[in-house]
Amino acid sequence: MTTGELPTTESQLPESLRETLPGHHYTEPGIFRLEQATIFEAGWFCAVRSADLAKPGQFETVQIGRESVLVTRNRSGAIKAHLNVCRHRGARLCTEESGEVRRSFQCPYHAWTYSFDGELIAAPNLNAMDDVDRTQYGLHEVHVREWLGYVWLCLAEEPPSFDDTVIGDVTNRLGTPDAIVGYQVADLKLGRRVEYDVKANWKQIVENFMECYHCATIHPELTEVLPEFADGLAAQYFVGHGAEFGEDIEGFTVDGSAGLAKLPGVNEDQDRRYYAITVRPQVFINLVPDHVVFHRMFPLAPDRTLVRCDWLYLPDVVDSGADIDRSVELFHRVNQQDFDACERCQLAMDSRSYASGGVLVPSEHHIVEFHDWVRERTG
Repeated sequence: MTTGELPTTESQLPESLRETLPGHHYTEPGIFRLEQATIFEAGWFCAVRSADLAKPGQFETVQIGRESVLVTRNRSGAIKAHLNVCRHRGARLCTEESGEVRRSFQCPYHAWTYSFDGELIAAPNLNAMDDVDRTQYGLHEVHVREWLGYVWLCLAEEPPSFDDTVIGDVTNRLGTPDAIVGYQVADLKLGRRVEYDVKANWKQIVENFMECYHCATIHPELTEVLPEFADGLAAQYFVGHGAEFGEDIEGFTVDGSAGLAKLPGVNEDQDRRYYAITVRPQVFINLVPDHVVFHRMFPLAPDRTLVRCDWLYLPDVVDSGADIDRSVELFHRVNQQDFDACERCQLAMDSRSYASGGVLVPSEHHIVEFHDWVRERTG
C-alpha cells in the first residue's frame, strides 16, 4: 500500500476479519451531535439510582444528549423528570448536579416557581395576567420508568417499548428475562461508587466491554479469576453463558479469596459464574453470586465520557460494615485497564492510518451488530 492509499475495504477482507467504523465516527462533533439526537434523546437512558432520591425535593440533574434533565421525587413519592429549563426565558433552573429543595424549584432569574410535579405555581405579577393559563407553562415532562433500582428516562414524545429495548437487551444476552430476577438488583444497597472521566468516545467503551480479545493482554487479575477469558471469547459472545470461576477461586475478588454473602436468589447454575450484559446505549451490568456491578455512561463530548460505576450488595452486608475492598478492587482495576486502552485508541482515531477504520477478528465479530445498530439510528 502506497502512502495516502486507503486501507483494505470489507469486500477485500479475508473471512476472519470484519471492518470497524471509520475513525471519524469517534471524533467528529457533527456525528456526535447526530448520535445525541437519534440515540440518547430518542431511546431509554439510565440516569439515576432510585435510592439516591430518597425523599421529596431531593434532585439530580442529568445530561442526556443535548438536554439537561431535572429528576426529583414528588410529595407522593413518585419519581418525576422534566427538562431543566425555565419556561419564561429559558434559564437553567438548577445548576447543581444534586441537592435538595424544601417546597419547590424557583428560577433564580425571574422567580418563576414550579412544584415537584413540574407545575407552574407562582411568578411575580402572575395574578395580574388573567389570560395566562399556568397549566400550559409548566416544565416539559420526560418519560420515566424505574427498573433494577434505577431511573430510566426517555426524551422522545413517543418512547420506544421498554420491554423490547432495555429488557430485550437483557433477554438477548441471558436467554430469558427471568435470569436476572434472582439477583434482586433493585433490593441491593450501594456499597461503593467510583466515577471515571474517560478521554474517549462512548462507542470505544461499549466495544471494549463487549469483547475479551484483549483480556489476556491487559486483565491479569480478571483472567486469574475467570480462566476462560484468557482464550479471548467474552461472556457476551454466547447467549446465556456465564464465565466460570477457576477451580481454586473462592470469590469474585482481586486475589480470588472468598467473597461475601451470596445473593439468596442466585440459583445453582448461576453460582460461581460471571455474566456481562450490555444494555444499549450506555449501561453495563455485571452479575456475580454475591454482588452486582452497574455502569452508567454519560457521553459529554466526542472524546469524553463520564462513567459512574456502582458496586451493589445485600443491605446486611453494607450495613454491617463488611470489608468490600477486595471485591471492589477487582473490577476497579478492570475499569482502569479498559479505560486506559480506550483512551489509547482514541488518540489514533484522526490518523490517516485509521481513516477507513480497522478490523475485527472472529472473537470480535459480534461488535458488528453494535455498529449496525448505531448506523441504523444515525443514518
